[in-house]
Amino acid sequence: MAKQDYYATLGCPREASAEDLKRAYRKLAMQHHPDRNPGDKQAEAKFKEISEAYDVLKDEQKRAAYDRYGHAAFENGGGGAGGFDFGGGGGLGDIFDQMFGDFMGRRGGGGQRTRAGADIRTQVEIDLTEAFSGTKAELRVPTRVTCEACEGTGSEDKARGAETCTTCRGAGKVRAQQGFFLIERTCPTCGGTGRTLRNPCRICSGAGTVQRSRSLAVSIPAGVEDGTRIRLAGEGEAGPQGAPPGDLYVHVAIRPHPLFQRDQASVYIRVPLRMTQAALGAEIEVPVIDGSRAKVKIPPGTQTNDQFRLRGKGFSVLRSAARGDMYIQVMVETPQHLSRRQRELLEQFEAEAADGGEKGHPQHEGFFAKVREFFNARSE
Repeated sequence: MAKQDYYATLGCPREASAEDLKRAYRKLAMQHHPDRNPGDKQAEAKFKEISEAYDVLKDEQKRAAYDRYGHAAFENGGGGAGGFDFGGGGGLGDIFDQMFGDFMGRRGGGGQRTRAGADIRTQVEIDLTEAFSGTKAELRVPTRVTCEACEGTGSEDKARGAETCTTCRGAGKVRAQQGFFLIERTCPTCGGTGRTLRNPCRICSGAGTVQRSRSLAVSIPAGVEDGTRIRLAGEGEAGPQGAPPGDLYVHVAIRPHPLFQRDQASVYIRVPLRMTQAALGAEIEVPVIDGSRAKVKIPPGTQTNDQFRLRGKGFSVLRSAARGDMYIQVMVETPQHLSRRQRELLEQFEAEAADGGEKGHPQHEGFFAKVREFFNARSE
């Protein structure tokens, strides 16, 4: 007895969405569920039909196969259940080749698989100023390059090169078919390449590549951050037997700078001030990451950790002409190794400061006020 169309079983058009199919299945499943129809054989049979239809149509790959081949997509033909299928005609193997050839690792009409060369990962270390302006780094990378003796074919007979594997017919895999599902394993003859060599090259032993060190220049863009990964397509190892090369990934490490610290597009510099500069105010000159100089006015009474901003003097922004800001963080330095005259002047300053109270030192005054409150509370 011919099976009813799965879409008709669910009462949906062929263009129905996945959500429409789900709603239709739930409605019919509730209506014909055996628990709701005890002893009703027709309801039980209907429930099985509904479940079978939805099981196929809810899966995108199964639905695509059904839309193209109908019920035949799920009938065991050609290779036979449990038998190994090496790409012969008929059956579900051909359906998969037509519909999912690239997904299963096959290429074009001949079914030959090509494996790209391995990717290479290396690191380059640059200075912070180089990261600001951008630079070119010279790298020497150990890699595999195309064998000159066989021109990458892997064969002594360059004109003939590798041939399609007779076991897997170029697929690189052999498959066991069981119903709709396929079980695959790597072809034992070609090792998964889909190609075999009759006369391997004596220099590269049939690989088509040889080990070499290669020099190349890498452009580091301005504004690059520490840990950035740069991909150079096609600069990795040469592929075996003429396959395309892999990629080169360059990880950028930025050395610490003796003056500047970076936080994304902001640049920070810590500047020590003499006590007199901080007290009286001053104008100082600071370096900028681009190599220029900038003047900064320090107001009287500046304290340690006070911060001043210079707009547009920070770090480059990657892939942009914009720049961040620069921040000057000051640190008031206590003088050491005083001369006699300096000591006398400071002693005089301290005496006058003590006579005038703590008005000129608000933090000092606030701290010791809290100390007095603490001891007074303890004595009560």
